[in-house]
Amino acid sequence: MVSIKQAAMKVLTKNTDYAIRALLALASKTGSYVSAKSIATEHDIPYQFLRRLLQEMIRHNLIVSKEGVQGGFMMQKDPDEITVTELIEIFQGKVQVSECMFRKQICGNRARCVLRHEIMRIEQVVQSEFEKVTIGKLLRDLEAANPVKLSSTPITHN
Repeated sequence: MVSIKQAAMKVLTKNTDYAIRALLALASKTGSYVSAKSIATEHDIPYQFLRRLLQEMIRHNLIVSKEGVQGGFMMQKDPDEITVTELIEIFQGKVQVSECMFRKQICGNRARCVLRHEIMRIEQVVQSEFEKVTIGKLLRDLEAANPVKLSSTPITHN
């Protein structure tokens, strides 16, 4: 009897997910510094985990930081130029859908694998689709889904 191991395919890891959330928080406050504490609290991201992600994003010139009371983190790169593919590559490597390609060693079945070319084709499609998704697009989608409610103060006309 052959045992089948069930494994969830992770196209996006927690690192990438949290990085996207943090960038959306920063992109929504263009031109302002935002504290890591407020991002962590508002977006339900573990603070110490977030700090590591923010440092990595600074290293890749996506954001900048400033020390002090008025400090925090701010977008450096235009949100429309930051693709999900770029974030995946920063935080988890190339877009891959096959676990055999995640291992440090090449799978022993690689030469005989009937799925290999199809998997590679699917990975290219997934990568191409993620290239079309930017932080700017996600922010616009988010704003369209949750429009800012106008003040409940009635407007009077004279």
